[in-house]
Amino acid sequence: MNLNTAAYIQEFTEAPTLRPNRSHLHCVSSQVLDTGDKPAHSRVMLQTVIAVTPPAVEIRTIDNQSMAQAGFQVIDQDLVRLQSKPLQARQVVIRLEGCIVVYHCTNLRLRSRPSLPSDRIAYLSFGPEASGTVNGLQVRHDIMLAVPASTSISLVSDPGYESIVFLLRPDDVSAHLKVRELVDNFELPRETEVLRVGTDVAGSLFGWGKRLVDMATENPGLFNSSKEQRVAAQADLVDTLLTTLSGTRKLEPERRERTLQLQSDIVRSAERFALAHADERLYVTDLCRAAGVSERTLEYAFGAVMGLSPTAYLTRIRLHRVHHALLQARPGTTTVTEEALNWGFWHFGEFSRAYKNCFDELPSNTLRRQSSKA
Repeated sequence: MNLNTAAYIQEFTEAPTLRPNRSHLHCVSSQVLDTGDKPAHSRVMLQTVIAVTPPAVEIRTIDNQSMAQAGFQVIDQDLVRLQSKPLQARQVVIRLEGCIVVYHCTNLRLRSRPSLPSDRIAYLSFGPEASGTVNGLQVRHDIMLAVPASTSISLVSDPGYESIVFLLRPDDVSAHLKVRELVDNFELPRETEVLRVGTDVAGSLFGWGKRLVDMATENPGLFNSSKEQRVAAQADLVDTLLTTLSGTRKLEPERRERTLQLQSDIVRSAERFALAHADERLYVTDLCRAAGVSERTLEYAFGAVMGLSPTAYLTRIRLHRVHHALLQARPGTTTVTEEALNWGFWHFGEFSRAYKNCFDELPSNTLRRQSSKA
């Protein structure tokens, strides 16, 4: 049986006081680039942030205004909303003594492309009402996802989606397996795999994670200040996870699921090209060429995976890029018209309506609010 790790486990094996959070460093790197005219000052900033240890528990509400910075603390993501309604998503990150547990829920249909760091494997457990697709396979409560390090997945989460990710370092998992004399029974994941767990066992693992999340949410100080609490929770987590994995087997997709996987691959190829050329004026023709398929095949694939046409998806990408630019703008550095033109919107009335439908406010309000904060 493969010990393949599911989709979102975050930092796993050492005390949070020993390692700075890499996502914090990534943010600092961006700031350093923005302040390139002051290299000495930038270096001081970087040294200062490296010394800062993130809390064991972080709770984030992701709405329309914060979406540009949305993403797991260790896993890079690129979120795209697939519905035009106010967004309310939530993330809870719990750093134990080496393991990291991440809870995520959303009220809207979202497309995300989580990417694991090079030193983490992940196991993803789904909530009882979760639905959507992952790499083209239907999300179900009785399965788990196992993902190797340095791997990205394509996730479409429907309204009401909940998941819990367990992130571990491969060496730590191997060490546990060696001591337990289970090395011959397990194999660390080499590719993303879907594991059939069974409703009861999957429910027990998700329920354990949800109880941990609820406790950390109600009393974050318990984990922030107590190493003993983190150690105890981690020991319980490792036992629970390995017990769950011992009864799993690889899920072999049926014919319909294989078709969805092929469609997901088509969408990923087109999406990868679109994101790499997001600052260019793209046509559906470009996506067909990138994916190597006809327009009809592309339309079917996007409809099955995204619930959107390729044209509508390209528009959403550009809307998100404008939204991000306005959220990041410093006072007096840009205008709504300038950013709209930068991303290919020339009919400003239609642009404003589309932006408001997507983000529940006019672009001028986004820019005005950011300027007032500054």
